[in-house]
Amino acid sequence: MDGLSNQYLRCDLMFSKEKLRTRQIALFSVLVAVSIALQVTKSFPFVEFTSLIVFSTGVVFGSPLGAFLGGLVMFVNGFLSPWGLAGLNIPFQMLGMGITGAVGGLYRMESTGHIGFYAETAVLGAFLTLVYYLITNAGYALQLALFSHVPLLEALVLAQIMGAVFTLLYIVSNTFLFGIGAVPLVNTVQKLLGGGKKWQ
Repeated sequence: MDGLSNQYLRCDLMFSKEKLRTRQIALFSVLVAVSIALQVTKSFPFVEFTSLIVFSTGVVFGSPLGAFLGGLVMFVNGFLSPWGLAGLNIPFQMLGMGITGAVGGLYRMESTGHIGFYAETAVLGAFLTLVYYLITNAGYALQLALFSHVPLLEALVLAQIMGAVFTLLYIVSNTFLFGIGAVPLVNTVQKLLGGGKKWQ
């Protein structure tokens, strides 16, 4: 009887693991579809949800899948964006958003900041947005240097200055979105997967 019970237990564990894996694949696919749809659809100026979703995906699924989602979304965006073809800046956008997803996988939240506003994720959102735009502005600088024959160092400075206002506006926006949205989003995704560490 013990041998038969152990066999049933092993079968049940295998079925549970397979069910969880199927659920993970399905949910990750949904996150991919939602991220791409949001990225290639015109939205309110200086408001984007892709970074939040990519970061949260990294938290739940780990750095590799978070980085993969970030890179994939920006690759598709480079060709289908309503704002036009990204051209040579595609690799820079992929790198910047990939970092956002990877950092999500490395991050573990310790405590809340305030009721309804989570200070740690807000600050992290601001930082990751700054990193993303520093990288993508460098991509524009490279294009400027290649096609306008501007010295690379001068092009780098010029690109960062020209993009400063946009960078600042997106930092403000993502600080708010990460602050109020990261914790609930991660908890919701983990709940759909059937458990996991609950962020407070």
